[in-house]
Amino acid sequence: MAQHNELGKIGEKVAREFLEGKRFKILDVNWRFAKDELDIIAEHDNFLVVVEVKTRSTWQYGEPHEAVNHKKQKLIIRAAEAYIQEKEIDKEVRFDVISIVMSGNDVTELTHIEDAFYATM
Repeated sequence: MAQHNELGKIGEKVAREFLEGKRFKILDVNWRFAKDELDIIAEHDNFLVVVEVKTRSTWQYGEPHEAVNHKKQKLIIRAAEAYIQEKEIDKEVRFDVISIVMSGNDVTELTHIEDAFYATM
């Protein structure tokens, strides 16, 4: 597995543990629709929360969450719509981003951005 893929998997594990510590109920991880993937799908405070996780080993290219641009948001929203239809979910949806910077195996920074972007679904 490529080093960036390995870092991403570690970041997703860190994010899941962080969310579970905040009493999020994890429903699915790495759920795929066509070529799109939802990193973490959870329930919290009567919301369905779709969480995109971005992990980096450096700030050289900016904050990790900055990679969740408009194009990426559209892909996430499309996959979330498919998830909601497939699972027949009737809840309000929220899109969060967890931004992680790691040094080796240590988390240097973890930022949870609630309502990071919105969709008309």
